[in-house]
Amino acid sequence: MKKGTIALIVIGVLVLIAIFSSIGKYNSLQRMRESVKSQWANIENQYQRRADLIPNLVNTVKGYASHESSTLEAVTDARARATQTQVNFEDLDEQTISRYNAAQGQLSSALGRLMAIVESYPDLKANQNFRDLQVLLEGTENRIATERKRFNDEARGYNTTIRQFPNNILAGIFGFESIPYFNAEPGSEVAPVVSFE
Repeated sequence: MKKGTIALIVIGVLVLIAIFSSIGKYNSLQRMRESVKSQWANIENQYQRRADLIPNLVNTVKGYASHESSTLEAVTDARARATQTQVNFEDLDEQTISRYNAAQGQLSSALGRLMAIVESYPDLKANQNFRDLQVLLEGTENRIATERKRFNDEARGYNTTIRQFPNNILAGIFGFESIPYFNAEPGSEVAPVVSFE
């Protein structure tokens, strides 16, 4: 064989290796992105679960504390705003997550005020339906926290991968962009004051 033919064969083999390696890396990045997308859907699912529990909770409280209408309306309004804040995963950026987080935070705050009012109604606290709803709501809040952590873990793995060489070249060519994280809500670093006076 001539040297030119051997050189062409070697170059051809190297090109094929590069192509198949790029295909493998692309598929890996796509799988990771879909995993992050799936985890985002899990977060939305848990927030929807919470939103679905709220009407029952409000109706139960209404039967015992009808004169607390401003708090009940605040919860209902916050729920409406939270469920209206929709996020398309393809448009996910820090501002979108921040807006989504703020709407969900307002709902959490309104629910917190509602639960504080409940303390004034021993009959309501003893109501089995209310206690069941409260347990479901607490469980959902825990699930939300867990899913948000899992989302951040998936996003971190994906972001790290697309920033590593040579993946960063392939990510740039095919438009794989980093995904923002869920951050703590402003003010959450300050512990609430609990008083038993």
